[in-house]
Amino acid sequence: MSKITLKAGDKAPNFSGTIQTGENVSLSDYKGKKLILFFYPKDNTPGCTAEACNLRDHYQELKDKGFELLGVSPDSEKKHQNFINKYELPFPLLADTEKATLNAYGAWGPKSMYGKLFDGVYRSTFVIDEEGVIEKVIAKVKTKTHAEQILAEMEA
Repeated sequence: MSKITLKAGDKAPNFSGTIQTGENVSLSDYKGKKLILFFYPKDNTPGCTAEACNLRDHYQELKDKGFELLGVSPDSEKKHQNFINKYELPFPLLADTEKATLNAYGAWGPKSMYGKLFDGVYRSTFVIDEEGVIEKVIAKVKTKTHAEQILAEMEA
């Protein structure tokens, strides 16, 4: 059901929003750096916690390979700050309460669970190069081994 249409080689859509500290961040802040932009449904849920903790556990390895990380969900700055504090996450989380960034990347739309239709986040990751071009789109995220998945995809 995913409506992710962006692909490798596309210019990454610009985004701007606030992170857990209330600071504003945008795509231009990452110019000259490689960015792992990962979209996830909700702080403190089992899959999202597994994904965030896996990225935390491999954060230094990702940094050593030149990557910055930014997580995006519709949760508030306060929820993000609690999530970061609880799991000692070393990367910022964008509070996309208006879903502008989620929509720009095609990571928001109709989903179905137990036969019920609802709108939600398509768990997905975009690796964006130093010039703001999408290098890799990961639409089928492995929550427990996401960092390894990203590294393997980048080496492929």
